[in-house]
Amino acid sequence: MKIGVFVPNWIGDVAMATPTLRALRRHYGPQAEIIGILRPYVAEVLAGTRWLDRQILFHPKSANPAEKTWGVLEQLRRERCDTFLLLTNSLRSAALAWAAGGSQRVGYVRNARGPLLTHRLYHPRKGRAWLPTPAIDVYLQLAYAVGCELESPRLELATLPAHEAAADRVWNQHRLPHGERVVVLNSGGAYGAAKLWPTEYFAELARRIASEHDLAVLVNCGPAERAVAEQIVAAAHHPRVVSLADQPPSIGLSKACIRRSRLLVTTDSGPRFFGIAFGVPMVSLFGPTDPAWTRTHEPSEICLQHAVPCGPCAKRSCPLGHHECMRLLTVERVHAAVAAQLTKSRIGQAA
Repeated sequence: MKIGVFVPNWIGDVAMATPTLRALRRHYGPQAEIIGILRPYVAEVLAGTRWLDRQILFHPKSANPAEKTWGVLEQLRRERCDTFLLLTNSLRSAALAWAAGGSQRVGYVRNARGPLLTHRLYHPRKGRAWLPTPAIDVYLQLAYAVGCELESPRLELATLPAHEAAADRVWNQHRLPHGERVVVLNSGGAYGAAKLWPTEYFAELARRIASEHDLAVLVNCGPAERAVAEQIVAAAHHPRVVSLADQPPSIGLSKACIRRSRLLVTTDSGPRFFGIAFGVPMVSLFGPTDPAWTRTHEPSEICLQHAVPCGPCAKRSCPLGHHECMRLLTVERVHAAVAAQLTKSRIGQAA
């Protein structure tokens, strides 16, 4: 038995798909071969997990012919998968599953691809609009469609020894204390500028955490976010506020640093879900997006959002230019949530 799974294209969505991957492995057992078809840049998210037997890297714009559409189609035809589960909503992924000859093709009816599916699911609607539904639950419905039993929505990720070794080097380089004395800030977001909390707000928050709570602050960053991380550290102007800006960019390193931290303060971006998966207390900051789409069912997360008449608009950049959904989410309010989480985690450690 071979099952091909088209894995989501965004870091956070891959993490939110882990309950579905876990359900598939439990349902089909070790005798089945589960093959993930996924973007190269998200493959490291699943490093160390046990649900996929193999991966086929797929990126239509890749310089590697084997990762482009026709190269992936050739690989899928050789695999002769019995079932394809489409966690992506693109017409291209459904066409690939159909052309590869899978006898069972399970996915949501979106983007005119309904005729290519053998098992069609429909996103819930309220009138003509999509009803905001947690992605974790949306993905799990696909697993239930192929017979999986009810599965916990708990996210689950892992780190590799190399990731932990890289985090050890960061701890040694910056002379960071043990993880319970480190708060990680994640200021980035690949979705667009509208999700970003102002850099000067992050700097002020970092300074207050370091000075008022006597904790170290580590600013996480991806390859496109190094300059912002450096700006946060410079503006905070505190010896216990440092960043990953001088480290080789690595999803694995971010996972390992977040896993060992006391608290994560983050925008609604991929690393948010690393904290959820590793059970780290969270303060998550929302601007243009509706938290209902990415609700994690995790009680240790505090989600903050400032309500504005124009939101949540789901735009990548503020169409009105004022970005009030994030600018009016004050440092004072976020710091109060941070203080509450630190108090709660301290009580939990004492117990």
